[in-house]
Amino acid sequence: MPRTESRITTDHEEIKHWVEDHRGTPVKVRGTGSKGDVGILRIDFPGGAGEDNLQKIPWDQWFEEFDNKHLAFLYQQHKASGEDSTFFKLIHRKEER
Repeated sequence: MPRTESRITTDHEEIKHWVEDHRGTPVKVRGTGSKGDVGILRIDFPGGAGEDNLQKIPWDQWFEEFDNKHLAFLYQQHKASGEDSTFFKLIHRKEER
C-alpha cells in the first residue's frame, strides 16, 4: 500500500513547479493586508474558493511576501491511495542555529 509523502521547502522554483503542475495559481485573501503587507497568502486550485474571496497576484509578489513572513511550503506529493494530492500548508520556517 502506498504511503503519503510530504516535503517541506523554501525553494521558489520547487514551489512554483508543484503548484503549476496542479493547475494552481498564487493568490491572496481579499480584505487582508495593509500598506506594505500583501495579506494572507494562498494557492487557488480549480474548484477552490475563487475570485469572490481570493485575488490573483504575480509570483514575484507572492514569493516576496512568503520570504518576508519567513514561511515554508509543506506539500503532499500523493495521497496514501496513490492519487495525486493538492494538499499544502504554509508554515513558519524553523530558526536555523
